[in-house]
Amino acid sequence: MARIIAVTNQKGGVGKTTSCVNLAAALSLTQRRVLLIDLDPQGNATMGSGVNKHDVPASAYDVMLGGLPVRSVCVKAAEAGFDLLPGNSDLTAAEVELLSADQRESRLRDALKQVDGDYEYIVIDCPPSLNMLTINALAAAQGVLIPIQCEYYALEGLSALLDTIEQIRASVNPQLTIEGLLRTMFDARNNLATEVSDQLLEHFGDTVYRTIVPRNVRLAEAPSHGIPIIGYDRNSRGAHAYLALAGELIRREKEMLAVTQAQASNAVPEAASPPPAGESGLQDEPGLPASQN
Repeated sequence: MARIIAVTNQKGGVGKTTSCVNLAAALSLTQRRVLLIDLDPQGNATMGSGVNKHDVPASAYDVMLGGLPVRSVCVKAAEAGFDLLPGNSDLTAAEVELLSADQRESRLRDALKQVDGDYEYIVIDCPPSLNMLTINALAAAQGVLIPIQCEYYALEGLSALLDTIEQIRASVNPQLTIEGLLRTMFDARNNLATEVSDQLLEHFGDTVYRTIVPRNVRLAEAPSHGIPIIGYDRNSRGAHAYLALAGELIRREKEMLAVTQAQASNAVPEAASPPPAGESGLQDEPGLPASQN
């Protein structure tokens, strides 16, 4: 069963798409089967994966509103190492059409059931706003990864996003959890960035990833070449950060699975103790000779 992660922040310019593309590439490098879904009408995740959004014959729009199966629309992002459900400007129409559609919140969730066993991770790049596309992503996901730029308005925007996630949990997806908070575009020379980072750790504790994505020139250059940072400059600080994030995400999932299994085993009644040696624990059946020692 795939772990579905929606990457979202209602505030734009926080490294959301960069995180989607590079996390998907880093997970693929660990031999995980990964699908990246571009739900942003800008199609930046599609272009950043080395796929021309103008040339794809179909997109996420056709899956959610045209009834096409996910497998028929996915393309291989060869340079990145993962599969891609592309997005483009067609998704602008989807925002409007979904408002009057049946089962409008669950269109993506229902479509992904077809490929649930094909991947270990499905990463969804959401639009930088709360619309029906983002709601579909949150309804389909098990976890939400929130990229945050450590600046003045970060905590205020985060509070609004957490309220939205709570509303989604209460209405359409009670299993939704916060996967983690990712500090992005971090500049340690900036005192404000350090202060905001400390506030995040104080308020959210272990929910904040230990990995910090630095402000990095090579990381900013990679999308223009249609290559994830790992392929563009694997020795850069940006590449090291996303490789570390993938490792941390996998480790967290294993720890969560171990806790779940431990809880399940504790809930199983203890088996009856075996009888002492030399005693069968069974009475002789009528009509059978008594047990002989």
